[in-house]
Amino acid sequence: MSAGSSPRTSLLGKRAGRLAIGLLAALVLLGALGLPGRAFAHAALINAYPADGAVLAQSPAKFALTFSEPVSPLVLNLVRPDGTSVALTAFRLDGQTVDIDNPEALKPGTHVLSWRVISEDGHPVGGSVLFSIGAPSTPPVVAEVVDGNLRAAIWIGKILLYVGLFLGVGGAFALAWLAKGGRCGQRFVAAAILCGLAAAPFSLGLQGLDALGAPLARLAQPVIWQTAFGTSFGWTVLIALIALGLGVLSLAGPPGGRKPLALAGLAGVGAALAASGHASAAEPQWLTRPMVFLHGAGIAFWAGALVPLGLSVRRQSADAGAFLHRFSRAILPVVVVLAMAGIVLAVIQVQTPAALVGTAYGRLLLVKLVLLLFLFTLATINRWTLTAPAEAGATEVQRRLVRSIGAEVLIVVAIFAVAAGWRFTPPPRALAIAAAQPVSIHIHTLQAMADLSITPGHAGPVAASMVIMTGDFGPLDAKQVTLVLSKPDSGIEPIKRPATKPGDGTWRIDNLVIPVPGRWTARLDILVSDFEMVKIEAPIDIRAE
Repeated sequence: MSAGSSPRTSLLGKRAGRLAIGLLAALVLLGALGLPGRAFAHAALINAYPADGAVLAQSPAKFALTFSEPVSPLVLNLVRPDGTSVALTAFRLDGQTVDIDNPEALKPGTHVLSWRVISEDGHPVGGSVLFSIGAPSTPPVVAEVVDGNLRAAIWIGKILLYVGLFLGVGGAFALAWLAKGGRCGQRFVAAAILCGLAAAPFSLGLQGLDALGAPLARLAQPVIWQTAFGTSFGWTVLIALIALGLGVLSLAGPPGGRKPLALAGLAGVGAALAASGHASAAEPQWLTRPMVFLHGAGIAFWAGALVPLGLSVRRQSADAGAFLHRFSRAILPVVVVLAMAGIVLAVIQVQTPAALVGTAYGRLLLVKLVLLLFLFTLATINRWTLTAPAEAGATEVQRRLVRSIGAEVLIVVAIFAVAAGWRFTPPPRALAIAAAQPVSIHIHTLQAMADLSITPGHAGPVAASMVIMTGDFGPLDAKQVTLVLSKPDSGIEPIKRPATKPGDGTWRIDNLVIPVPGRWTARLDILVSDFEMVKIEAPIDIRAE
């Protein structure tokens, strides 16, 4: 037994090791429980009843919203023509559809069905559908106000959580594995972990506020926290708190137990990031979540070592040379894995080069890439120019290395700030999914009714499908159906296309081109018999491409 150790210390180290293994297994279990079984992006509304812009003869018994993926409703409101609103609390989930009971007989005029839901990637989305009873009236104003203070608080909370996970837990790992028990930078690492411990629950509360569209003043209300815990970000915070706790234990625990505790904490960083967020929600799940895990753990390894290493070299501690040597040997494979994971995730999220400049997400990625270029340049200079002389004890080179490491830390924090901005920008992948969704309307008259869908629901080449029924929901065996699209305010003559019926009961039109976005009038000319033609129409909103 070496000097300075004792049977009691050895026993404590073994217990800490077993504790770390148990907590690591718990992290894996929590991650498995928190991961959804399929891929999710931002939810997009693909169908509604009543359809947006529909004019109904009478009040509907229920409403229905169909999304591109399963969602959890947060707020459902019906705004009457006079501007008053009623909360819609009775609803049922049926796959991707939310069926909502109508609590009252609606008066004539234009009504607004306002919704706010949360998808499995943890991000809330909202919107509204306008429809009229009898005849349209001036629609009530429903505006979604962006709370700048709340967004700023979410952004700051995200940065502080990154500081706790990457600089705190990552720093604890560096002290245990690379510094071999060295204490330089321990106070900074402890402060970073405490920062993360404070930021994690704060960020969770802000998530609840954002999900419900509530102001900061409502942060203490129980419903805010219940909503936040119900999102996938709740799993991220839970796993992050465990990882931060492991970081604390690795700093304060016996020498023999620091390494397994720190390793479990580093794994917790990757697991926390993989539990929610844009990248983790992308398809294919078997690839993206492990890539996020490796990316997060790699960042924590690199960024966490910088401050302890810089302080060790600056103070010329006895183990500074060995610390620097271990870090310089280990960082190369870590950077390779980090870069590969980042490239895979970027390709999946951005999809096309044009999205780098055409979307807010892509522009933030470009800023991050520029910062990474500076970071990799400094790291390369440090590794191949300054490390060997600094290990040999060259004082001036050591000073240059310390300054370079300090610059690396500043760039890393700037990258944290850029990455936190992605919280408010859906990736091009999600935008493409939303753009591919159809736009649908329901046209209902006494003579006939129809469900019309145009896929995709934006200007350009599209396909149309129509289900024709009688006014009382019975089958209607039409001899011919013609779709007429008109937009006189744009100077476009009516576009007429006959539909075909391939045999599945649905009328279809392929190779249709809608030249411009905006509100069009869709008319269906239904030839019921040789002597009877029924014409039904309704407005349909075509998105910009």
